[in-house]
Amino acid sequence: MSQARTPASLADLGLPRIDQVGFVVRSIAEARERYGPLFGPWHEMDGSVQAADYRGRKADVELAILFGHSGDVEMEFIEWRGGESPHREFIEQGREGMHHLRYRVDDADAWIARLAPLGYAPIWYKVFSADTVFAYLERPGDPLLIEFLQMPPGGPGTSGD
Repeated sequence: MSQARTPASLADLGLPRIDQVGFVVRSIAEARERYGPLFGPWHEMDGSVQAADYRGRKADVELAILFGHSGDVEMEFIEWRGGESPHREFIEQGREGMHHLRYRVDDADAWIARLAPLGYAPIWYKVFSADTVFAYLERPGDPLLIEFLQMPPGGPGTSGD
């Protein structure tokens, strides 16, 4: 009888390709100006989220989001404006810059379970509908978060580019 092997790293899991690099910034207006030549044209949206599961409780957050691209990879710049989220923590720690890597997946909950043996746990999670879910996962000692987005292609909240 063979035992399932515990994965040694993210690379062992067969994750899909990274489709987004997320940055937390103090000002999306400054990010637009600074990074426009690299990642524009831009798409901007209100990224606020109501009643997400955040560290064991329901929390609201107000976010402004700016989307650009580098080839096929979406570049997301997030400005925290109020409420509770991992973005607030990042800014309050005096940080600004790369925050998370996103993977588009068919089943966010299944991927959360697959990353658990590596020490990753969800800290921010929201089910919008039966086919639309997001989750941010962290691992102690790792400053970079992982995001899973389960959403039909071209669904609301994507840049659509």
